[in-house]
Amino acid sequence: MNMKAMIYTQYGSPDVLRLADVPKPAPKAGEVLVSIHAAGINSADIRLLRGQPFLVRLMGYGLFKPKRSILGGDVAGRVEAVGSGVTLFKPGDSVYGDLSNSGMGGFAEYVAAPEAAFAPMPTNLSFEEAAVVPLAGITALQALRKAHVQAGERVAINGASGGVGTFLVQIARALGAEVTASASAGKLEMLRGLGAAEVIDYAREDFTERSGQYDVILGVNGYHPLAHYARALRPGGRYLMIGGTDAQLFEGLLRAPFMPKRDGKRLGAVTAKATPADLRALTAFIERGEVKPVVERCYPLAEAAEALRYLDAGHARGKLVITP
Repeated sequence: MNMKAMIYTQYGSPDVLRLADVPKPAPKAGEVLVSIHAAGINSADIRLLRGQPFLVRLMGYGLFKPKRSILGGDVAGRVEAVGSGVTLFKPGDSVYGDLSNSGMGGFAEYVAAPEAAFAPMPTNLSFEEAAVVPLAGITALQALRKAHVQAGERVAINGASGGVGTFLVQIARALGAEVTASASAGKLEMLRGLGAAEVIDYAREDFTERSGQYDVILGVNGYHPLAHYARALRPGGRYLMIGGTDAQLFEGLLRAPFMPKRDGKRLGAVTAKATPADLRALTAFIERGEVKPVVERCYPLAEAAEALRYLDAGHARGKLVITP
């Protein structure tokens, strides 16, 4: 039996994607087969589609052409069948999960993946809302944990209006931090609604010029030199880079650890890894009403290329969803 999937067989722009009939997967031992109701789109999908930065090719995704033909790490849907040995789920269960460590495959009608990639879906979310949570939400949660954010601290978030940024604002607020969110003018009201105590239009003010103001700064794909971030930190402050260009990755991963430490300030980067425990922690935030996914648009599977172009252009406020 076949299913519809959006596939790619060469690296490039969204133009290389095409809708195709491919074999419907069957669950192996320890796997569940999920009927995908919604798939979240992430900047990671664009990096894998382009094979850039080159580092992604060296991470097992294929040096000259992609080893895996279906993008999509975040999914929400219903379990259709289970393989032998599965104990966590049964057919009919509503689940959501991150397939980043399981070969991707979310831009399709079905996916078979290890049961550990999934968690029970939050009871107060739709499939579309749940599908945007796993990768961005876990990245935000792990970044805030690595930064040791405490109640009462001042936290600045650069690039706050995207997928990871909207989760950072809400989780930091739930932890009791005072959040300053930097984004474009048209997205500031949304960020206030998510709990930001202060919002800054980055086109009108560079928040890194505020010397010694913040306990924690989280940079989400918004470029400033590391020295500028350090300037805006209080003594003992922490800066973490979350995603970005090749130059940002170089600075955050390779240069930051060797920069002179002044006044106890620490600079570094976050490399998130999906875990079932953190997905369940996000579920708790969501079901307590402390975190609400922000979904801007939903696209049918056949329009996945258009959705990726929109995300790549930097226009999205919140998250985009594919609905197979």
